[in-house]
Amino acid sequence: MAFFTSAINILQTLVVAIGAGLAVWGVINLLEGYGNDNRATRS
Repeated sequence: MAFFTSAINILQTLVVAIGAGLAVWGVINLLEGYGNDNRATRS
C-alpha cells in the first residue's frame, strides 16, 4: 500500500508541475503576442 501512496504522490507532483509549466508557457505566449505590433492577423 505504501508503494501506491508514493506513486500517487509522484503522479500528483508531475501533474502540478506540468500544469504550472503550461500556465507559464501560456502567459509568455500572451505577453509575446501583446508585445508584437499585431499587424498580421492571427487565426
